[in-house]
Amino acid sequence: MNRYIAPSELPINSDGSVFHLHLKPEHLAKRIIMVGDPARVNVVASKFDKDSIICDIQNREYHTITGTYKGVPVTCLSHGIGNGNIDIVMTELDALVNVDLKERTELPDSKLLTIVRLGTSGSLQDDVPVGSFVCSDRSIGFDGLLNYYQTESDTLDLDYESEFCKHTKYHERFARPYVVKADQKLAEIIGEGMVHGTTISAPGFYAPQGRYVRKSPLQPELNSLIRSFTYNGTRICNMEMESAPVAGLAKLFGHRAVTVCDIIAGRTTGKMNTSYHGGIEELISLVLERIIKVD
Repeated sequence: MNRYIAPSELPINSDGSVFHLHLKPEHLAKRIIMVGDPARVNVVASKFDKDSIICDIQNREYHTITGTYKGVPVTCLSHGIGNGNIDIVMTELDALVNVDLKERTELPDSKLLTIVRLGTSGSLQDDVPVGSFVCSDRSIGFDGLLNYYQTESDTLDLDYESEFCKHTKYHERFARPYVVKADQKLAEIIGEGMVHGTTISAPGFYAPQGRYVRKSPLQPELNSLIRSFTYNGTRICNMEMESAPVAGLAKLFGHRAVTVCDIIAGRTTGKMNTSYHGGIEELISLVLERIIKVD
């Protein structure tokens, strides 16, 4: 019997839109670019075809514009900062295509979304300088989000997780990290010519990423241990806040996702580029050209 999804489990607004995003199924394209900053949605949409916008909807930090790029429908959506927002966005995006919002039951034929998260990040390696573009083939979630979900055996890389915790002497007070791969075909297409590696998603910007302003992180040597970790010839390139929950929830829900980032901070050099908008515009153009080629 098809499970009824109660209003307290999936709130729907009076106009039939999902609770946080304020979107209806007809507002969504199957190719989605996700960004953190609501204002960056306008930058992406400025590259859409003239007069092609079918929706421009904003609620809180969630801003969505859908139009076409070279005739192909594309949605750009802002998710704000952090893993909690990703849990909301990914769940409601999936509901828009895989749940009958009126009957509150799962649709019989599941639909697949193609999701590219485009963001900024800090490099953990000397040879990944500020201005580089990094494609996250694999992500490590320090946020613990996926640990709250029942996961299939192939969703998480438990061997990698175990070796990582052992090498870094991962503190017992931290949430258990989880390791998840991006969609490999999507990573090849979107990340062509970029640096490829593993990305860490932290649950905060300061101490969770090893920054020390006035209060020392609990494990100050963690970033140094992260830099020296390798697994089957791969290494950890960068650190941000959302790639792991995006990749993990996409895999759980039957979608495909990858994160690409513009490196704006060099954590080994101490350098920071706060005027990174030119790099982001270049990355946006690259992603738009490539996402429309994905079947």
